[in-house]
Formats: sequence, C-alpha cells, structure tokens
Amino acid sequence: MSATVSNVVILLARVAIGVTLFAHGWQKFFTNGIDATAQGFESMGIPAATASAVFAAVVELVGGALLIIGLLTPLVAVLVVVDMAGAFWFAHRAAGTIFVGEGGYELVLVLAAGAALVGAVAGGRFGVDGLLRGRTRR
Repeated sequence: MSATVSNVVILLARVAIGVTLFAHGWQKFFTNGIDATAQGFESMGIPAATASAVFAAVVELVGGALLIIGLLTPLVAVLVVVDMAGAFWFAHRAAGTIFVGEGGYELVLVLAAGAALVGAVAGGRFGVDGLLRGRTRR
C-alpha cells in the first residue's frame, strides 16, 4: 500500500473516531447535560461522578474535535483510551456480552483500539500534527 493511501486510511479512521466521540461529548454536555450525565455516572457507581462526567465529556467533545483535525493526536489517543477503559469498567463490563445493543462493550472497545492505533501513527500525514511535523523537517 502506498504512503498516500495509508495516510488517507488513517485520516478516514481519525475522522470517524473523532465524529463518534464528538457526538457523545455533545450528548453529555448539551443533550443530557452534565448534571444528568453525572447522575447517570453516580447510579453506575463511578467515583467522583461529576468530575468523571466532565472528564468524559471534555475528552469526547474536545478530543473528538482534535482527532478530526489531527491535532495533539497521540495525547488525545491516550485520554480516549483512559475514558473508554472507564466506560468499559463501570458501564459495560457487567453486561456479560460484547453487543452494545445489550449493554455490552463493543463500542468502547473499538473506540479505544481505534484511538490507540491512530495515536500510535501520530494521526498520519493529513492533519495538523502531520503538517507541523513536515514543517519541522525542512
């Protein structure tokens, strides 16, 4: 596979993961609201529910936007993996199934794996990080 094709695939993955995360962060902040999100987190036994809700919402909304444009990709990837690990542990682990329709962990697993992969390749060439790396090499 050519470097250009690889970078286009990385771009598509980064944008898909970013859009998905952004939508979930938007939901936490604006559709449900942080108070309702924190109440939901508290009902699941998530420690420091309000702080955890804000953390998840910020990582998902801001991190999703940063993934879309390809800025700070490795850092965002680490934060997304932490966020999804918490979602797995507190919200989906006990469901006893992988299937998201049954409360399972498939979405958080795929988002964490995808974020880790995109972070490992530093977001590819077609993003702000890639543009900045290209400028520093000249």
